[in-house]
Amino acid sequence: LGVKDSHQMTIFRIIAAILHLGNLEFQAERDGDSCSISSEDDHLNNFCSLLGVEHSQMQHWLCHQK
Repeated sequence: LGVKDSHQMTIFRIIAAILHLGNLEFQAERDGDSCSISSEDDHLNNFCSLLGVEHSQMQHWLCHQK
């Protein structure tokens, strides 16, 4: 397709991160309106490292709307 190698690796990194995001396991809290993600979740760790985002912030914002 004529995509440069550097752009191709960026595309692969984004696709891999999205696939890891789809494998996250959310645990429902007692009230049923909130959830949590384990800090040791390998998929969350891989997602964060692939995109270069902070682990604790991503863990928080995936479970909170505001």
